[in-house]
Amino acid sequence: MWTHKSWAGRVVGPGQDNLEAYAGWCNAVEGNTTFYATPSRDTVAGWARQTPADFRFVLKLPRIVTHDQRLTGGDEALKAFLDAIEPLGPRVHALWIQLPASFGPADLPALASFLRRRPAGFRYAVEVRHPSFATDFVQLESILGEADAELVPFDTSVMFATPPTSDAERDAWQKKPRLPVRPQALTDHPVIRYLGRDDPARTVEGWQRWLPVIARWLREGRSPTVFIHTPDNTDAPTLARRFHSEVAALVPGLEPLPEPEPAGPLTLF
Repeated sequence: MWTHKSWAGRVVGPGQDNLEAYAGWCNAVEGNTTFYATPSRDTVAGWARQTPADFRFVLKLPRIVTHDQRLTGGDEALKAFLDAIEPLGPRVHALWIQLPASFGPADLPALASFLRRRPAGFRYAVEVRHPSFATDFVQLESILGEADAELVPFDTSVMFATPPTSDAERDAWQKKPRLPVRPQALTDHPVIRYLGRDDPARTVEGWQRWLPVIARWLREGRSPTVFIHTPDNTDAPTLARRFHSEVAALVPGLEPLPEPEPAGPLTLF
């Protein structure tokens, strides 16, 4: 996402486009809106104009493909989606296959079949939410490994470590998955999703486990993409930049993030 009401005047300055402003803070974004509706090519062309050539979009496949048809249909919707995102070119870092919580180990043949016939020219990253995957990852990782596709861990451990203390945290408590963290990469382009708390200090504390992992991947020549969330996402851009700086302290020479244009006060501590 690159639009949030609380970012006005903080991340997004007067007269700035939301995406263009966001791209001054971070160099990657989750394309969640594509799950609900496929944008027009003109809209996507606008996204391309507002972002540098090396900006990363991780775009969620349409709901009809992943949830309604459960990877066994929706070919026309997928074709329309791929045609619509063509203006982004290499900015499409990965296609994100977020599967419903009801998609369990018994459904893995559908995933394997989809990946065998998947459109070429894209990286694929799969996120699962079924409770059985808490202990049963062997077949899933085998399927992904054969397809050179990535498994997307969604680290919600700090969220569920203690009860929620705000409306946003209570909403996340009800909706977000509870799966164990598997800090391993299947490809050279791992994708990590991390959910902290409304308290920035707790968010920072919770991501410490990832710092040596990301640093190791970078030293191995991998190119990870990490998305930092909080329940209300108000401070997410600043937290993402802090995470990057903490990784950079472990990996000298890490390419810096862009320098944002001043939009207003944005502080955490």
